[in-house]
Order: sequence, then C-alpha cells, then structure tokens
Amino acid sequence: MAAPNLILVGVNHKTTPVEVREKLAFNQDKIEESTEILLQHSEIHENIIISTCNRVEIYARVDDVSAGIDCLKKFLSEYHRIELEELEQYFYSYKDNETVEHLFKVSSSLDSMVLGEAQVLGQVKDAYTLARSLRATGQILNQLFEKAFNVAKRVREETGIAESAVSISSAAVELARKIFDDLENHTVMLVGTGEMAELAAKHLISYGAKTIYITSRTYERAAALAQTLNGSALDFQHFREDLHKADIVISSTAAPKFIIERDMVDAAIRQRRNRPMFFIDIAVPRDIAPEVNELENVYLYDIDDLQGVVNANVKEREREAELAIEIIQSEVDKFNNWIVSLDAVPTIVEIRKQAESSALTEAEKTLGKMPHLSEEDRQTIHNMSQSIVNKILHKPTVKLKKKTQAHDGHTYLKAIRELFHLDD
Repeated sequence: MAAPNLILVGVNHKTTPVEVREKLAFNQDKIEESTEILLQHSEIHENIIISTCNRVEIYARVDDVSAGIDCLKKFLSEYHRIELEELEQYFYSYKDNETVEHLFKVSSSLDSMVLGEAQVLGQVKDAYTLARSLRATGQILNQLFEKAFNVAKRVREETGIAESAVSISSAAVELARKIFDDLENHTVMLVGTGEMAELAAKHLISYGAKTIYITSRTYERAAALAQTLNGSALDFQHFREDLHKADIVISSTAAPKFIIERDMVDAAIRQRRNRPMFFIDIAVPRDIAPEVNELENVYLYDIDDLQGVVNANVKEREREAELAIEIIQSEVDKFNNWIVSLDAVPTIVEIRKQAESSALTEAEKTLGKMPHLSEEDRQTIHNMSQSIVNKILHKPTVKLKKKTQAHDGHTYLKAIRELFHLDD
C-alpha cells in the first residue's frame, strides 16, 4: 500500500534559476499566512512549506492526488502573482512513495547543491516545527517528517557522505589538519581579505586556531575583518617581518605578481627553527612563488591543488551517496509498512464488533431458555461470553498488527478482511 495521498509540489536549484526561485520564496510571515490559506482548502488536510535559498516545496496530505497537485500549483501562482503558464515549466510534483523518498533525500542532503551539507536538515526541521505550531500537520505528516529526521541521522552515521571537504575553504582546513593533526593554539595569517580566505580562517578558528593576523593593502579592511575574527591587523608593508609567527598562511590578494618569495619564507622557517609552515594560495594570479614548496617543512597548496582535493572528495561523497540511497529505500518501505499498519486498527475494531455481536446474540438465546436465572447469574454468563471473545481474539490481534507491518502487509490485511466478510 502506498502512502495515503501524500503530494509535493516544488522548485529547486536543479529545475529553476535563482531569479524565479526568489520570486517564489516565503519568509516566516508569508509561510504562516500561506499555511492558513492552504488549510482552508477542503482538498488539503495537512501541509508543510519549506523555503530556502535553493528550494521552495509544499508537502500536503489530500483527498485526491491530481486535484491536490493542481491546487498547490495554482496557490503558488496566485499567491506570488505569477502566471501559472510561466511557472509550469519549473514545477516538479511527486505523489505517495515519490514524496516520501524525495523528503528523505532532501533531509539527508542528497538533493542539495553541495552533496552531504548539513544545513538543509536544520531548515527542514524549522519548517516542520513552524507547521506544527500552526496546527497544520496531523498524524501522517508528523510521522513522515519525524521519520525523515531519523533517516538523515542514519545516513550520517552509517555513511561517509559528510566527512570529506567539498569547498575550497574546507579543503584547505582538511589539508591543514593533515599537517598539524591538532589545530588548537596554532596561528593563522591572512594576506588579503578575500571571501574564500575569510571562510577558510573561520573554519580554522572553529577547529581551535587561536591567533589570527590579517594584512591587506587597505589597512581599514584588514582592521574591520580582524575585529570580526577577533584577530589583529598588520601593516601590509611590514607583514613579511611577522611571517615567522604564522603556522598557516592564507593568501588571496589581487596582486599581479608574487608577494611571497622563496627567500622570504626561507628566512621565516629559519626563525621558526624548522617548525612546519602551511601556505594556502587562493589567489589568481598566484601570490606565492611555487619554489617555496621546495623548502624543508614548508607545504604550499594553490587553488588548483585545493580544487583537486575537492573533486576527489566530491567523487567520494557520490560513492557514499549510493549507500545512502539504499538506506533511504529501506526506510521508505518501513514508512509504507507503518501506513499499512494504520489500516489494521479499523479491521481489528470491526472483527471485535463482529465477534462481540455474535457472542451477545448466542448468550441471549441461551438465557432465553433459562428464565429462572437471577440477574446476577445472567450477568455472569454475559461476562463469560465477552471473556471468551477476548481470549480468542488476543493472539490474532497481536499477530495482525505485526503482520501488517511486514512488506506484504497489505495482502495479508486484504485476506483477513475477506475471511471475515468485512467488506460485504
């Protein structure tokens, strides 16, 4: 049995350019308003809106799948005042199992721009929390999203999808950790204030780097960034004199020629008594002379080296994603088995009613032949008949609940209903 009329309509970075996605985006106020509007549709019983820089998706439980998908598309068009014909080419829509699998992939970051990134799980959790606070969810979507969070946890624990660095800044940190093992208390120097260098510095700080020096041709920019990173600004004309203080140097200026030469680093490494130095050259053209790498205990990586690390790690994450897909598919089956088990409850109720009715009828027939019995005796016979029903149905009820959660649960449930003539 498939999930009960679950649908999804959305756009994301794969299907839709940013200039269209930004028009369809929701802030929190708009999500609250839109959630209420959607709940007023008789077709929609539950809904959750996810809106991030890379995707806008609405999940819903509806009466009719086709009508529900049309309803969500029309809503997005009308709410954002964009012609449906203009949006139709960008929309994707899923139903039932497809919806379940897609959400599990999104939460596990298999559908992200950066495979394995962690941010999207927090965004999905926030969307779910908001929808619950607005009473827009019920048993089905609650279970679906809670399950999605468990799936994401399994994927992270049982695969290496989030372990290898897939950005230039994180690759730089990954290499630094291989050289120094522990980054705590190491000193970082930023030469230039480029965005990637700043990101790399922030990553290094998150791993324990304590002292940060920043230098730039524009001292004010160096001072402003130093304040942000809780570091110290250096005069660009004299930073070479402090080069020996740095364990890790990240350079990202717009200089037309090398600003860090071999002899400069040679002097610095001598002052450090050959303690290792790690240079990350993110600039194009390069800031650091390649001959620097020839020095003992000096490690130099340029943008191409870092990109090579990123590319290798992306391939590794793609291999891990194949394992994650297997986990997701097994979890989709488990969710559907849970859905099937919901049908067991009304079936059990119907069987019990049928049995109790038969027991009552037969007890009354018997009591009709025994008019001399007291009211207390009559009640004892009624209690006995109900006790027999409970005894007979207890084990089959437990078995039925268990069986309907197996992969062939729907077939088993159908056979039980036919056996007891519940659909006649």
